[in-house]
Amino acid sequence: MIGDQQEDEGRWDLRLFVSNHTPRSMAAFANLKRICEEHLAGHYRIEVIDLLKQPQLAKEEQIVAIPTVVRRSPLPPRRVVGDLSNAEKTLRGLQLCEQM
Repeated sequence: MIGDQQEDEGRWDLRLFVSNHTPRSMAAFANLKRICEEHLAGHYRIEVIDLLKQPQLAKEEQIVAIPTVVRRSPLPPRRVVGDLSNAEKTLRGLQLCEQM
């Protein structure tokens, strides 16, 4: 996991679902990390889940496309699909701009 390891109520808990180390998956991780550093520095955690290694999680989390990022907290859960290269769309999708 990447980000602040403190148990912090203000922390954003994000799960990024990918498929191995594809260019699109790697871009999604890099873009998500950049967005988090710019807007949530020290207040986020990213858990990367490779669905090739844990395929059962796709059904459990209702993942239909990858890469997908799921905001687990703060509630309510939100999700954004794609490589997250459009920072504005990602910020709106995760409702990050409304929380700051």
